This record gives sequence, C-alpha cells and structure tokens, in this order.
Amino acid sequence: MSPPLKVAIIGAGLIGPRHAQSVLSNPSTELIALVDPAESGPATAAKLQTQYFPTLSALLYSSAKPDAAIVCTPNHTHVSISKELLSAGVHVLVEKPVSESIESGLSLLRHARQPENAHLKLLVGHHRRFNPYVLKAKEIIDSRALGQIVAVNGLWATFKPPSYFSPPTEWRRSRASGGVIPINLVHDIDIMHHLFGPIIRVFAEATRKQRSNPPHDANEGAAITLRFSSGVVGTFLLSDATPSPHTFETGTGENPMIPQAATTAATGGGGVADFYRIFGSDACLSVPDMRRWSYDGREEKSWTQPLALETFDVVHATPFDVQLRHFADAIRGSVRLGCTCEEGLRALVVCDAVRRSLESGLPVDVGLELE
Repeated sequence: MSPPLKVAIIGAGLIGPRHAQSVLSNPSTELIALVDPAESGPATAAKLQTQYFPTLSALLYSSAKPDAAIVCTPNHTHVSISKELLSAGVHVLVEKPVSESIESGLSLLRHARQPENAHLKLLVGHHRRFNPYVLKAKEIIDSRALGQIVAVNGLWATFKPPSYFSPPTEWRRSRASGGVIPINLVHDIDIMHHLFGPIIRVFAEATRKQRSNPPHDANEGAAITLRFSSGVVGTFLLSDATPSPHTFETGTGENPMIPQAATTAATGGGGVADFYRIFGSDACLSVPDMRRWSYDGREEKSWTQPLALETFDVVHATPFDVQLRHFADAIRGSVRLGCTCEEGLRALVVCDAVRRSLESGLPVDVGLELE
C-alpha cells in the first residue's frame, strides 16, 4: 500500500471546505494544510483539524509541503497560484474555470508543458464529468448502445432572482464579467466535449431581454447550434430568466441549494426533468432519467413500430469524491488524467466563440490549436 497523498487546500471560501471533506473521507489522501489570508482562515483550519498557513509561500517553505493541492481561490488567481505550485513540484487540481481569459490559460498550459513540470498532473475541476449521470451516459455512448451518435439536444433554463445580482455580486449584471455563458454554459460545453468530442463551429441567437431594472447588460440566454469534429450536430437552449426544471442542477439534485425537480404522471411519469437528449442511429437516450428508446425486438426499425423503452439505473456517488479519487489515481499512474488543462481551455474557447457569434450575428469557427 502506498502512503496517503498529502493534500493542501488553497482557499477557504465556499468550495474549499467541500473539497477538504472529500480529502478527509478518502483513505488514500491526507489533508495536511489549509491556505487562506482571510481572518476566518485559522478557524476553518481548526474545524478541519489541519494546519493553517496565511500564504502559499509559507506553506511551500514549510515542513508541510504537500504532494498535491486543490486551488479554490477567485478565478483571476487560478493561473498564478497553479504556476507557483507546479514550479514547487506539487500536483494541482484547479477549480473551473481554469483561467479568467484564454491568454492567461495558455500561459498556464505552456508552463505545465515545460520539461521540469511535465511529470506533474494538472486537473481542471469540471467535477460534473464525475457526476454518476454523466458517467452512466458516457458508458452507454461508448458501448455503442445508441449506435452512431447523430445529434444532441441540450437545455439549461431556470430563473435567477434579483438577489442573485445584488451587491456584493452586482458584477453578475455586467457583460464583461457576468452572464449565463461564462457562468453556466461553460459546464455543459465541457460535458458535451467529454461525450462527443470537440466543438468546431457555433451559431447563436440571443433570447429576448427580461431584466431592465436595475440595468443589466449581461447575456441572459441564447439558442445555439453546434457542430462537432466527430460529425455530430446539436442545439442548446440557454436562459437564466425563465422558470424551468430543465437544468443540470434541477435534474440531478447535485447542488443542495437548488431543489431537484421531480416530474409527475402529467409530465410523463415519475422521474426527473431531462436536460440532454442524445440521438443515435439505433436508439436515443434522455438524461438524467436515463431512458433509452429503440426498436429493439420489433419486426423492423420503423416509425410504424411501437418504440421499446429501457431504463438504466444510476448508482449514487458524490462528484467531488469521485473527482478526488480520480486525481489521486492519476497521480499514482493508474488512470489517464481526465479534464486536462487543454480540455479546460477548450470549453472557454467555445464560450468565447458563442459570445462572438451573438455579437456578429454570424456562425463562428472554433479555432485554437492546443496540441
């Protein structure tokens, strides 16, 4: 048995303690430190029964230097902190988004590829890849139970109240820093890359504006068409200004602050509202109700035949826990690293292409060579 990996948490905000609980619950990892300059930092560290350091440099020059670190700091610090950790020989799991801009993300990618850092793992924390519904969907797709994938239809539609945009988070009203594309769509782009490969072209039409008081100039939503390098095509409807059960959060119940939306007999039977519909040459699959419709066992594959329904079970698991286990296994070399820096950047590049399409009214080719 290998000794537990020594893991430090960098940032004690909302998400840092959640990552810390995953480290504490995993027998192959040991929480050795919490780094945060805030006044609440020492109390949070004491609650987690771990050492406290006010700065990253204080940790790295101490006897408690970790094997790996989880970066949970504000987005604009992700790149600089990850670089410092890599330069110190520490494996990194950095929260998404990997960077606040494509340019800074590319600088991190170049830094990680330097010969002296190339042996280190840099995982971008798109934890939804490790959600059990996504894991099951990928298993079904990879098994070719749907045949050749033809198209995908995605939905993310909900209503964010005025309080979501109130101080101190009024930056969410601004096009420069807020909007539903960089805050929400980036998650679904990464999942679709994970399931279907890179997106190479987008076209987006903005939804009608709903918010005028106080003034908002952030994007509220869009109808988007997608083309993947694999030949798959797709559509995605996105809005944060309409009541709807069709989001990843309400479908999976992943976020404890957002109630899971159960359907009733009036809406098609017991279950949850779907947010992805995946269409293949042999069958289609809806997620997260995990219903597969096909003509299996019928006289012929034809719309004149009744469809056969198969439902897949999903074993509950906490995505943060599964992600940490994957990170530890990747460090030890037993699995291939999941969401790399390159893949984290690809999601940002697609979101930027969607933004440019909205501004120009034209399709945008997604172009950025990261290999």
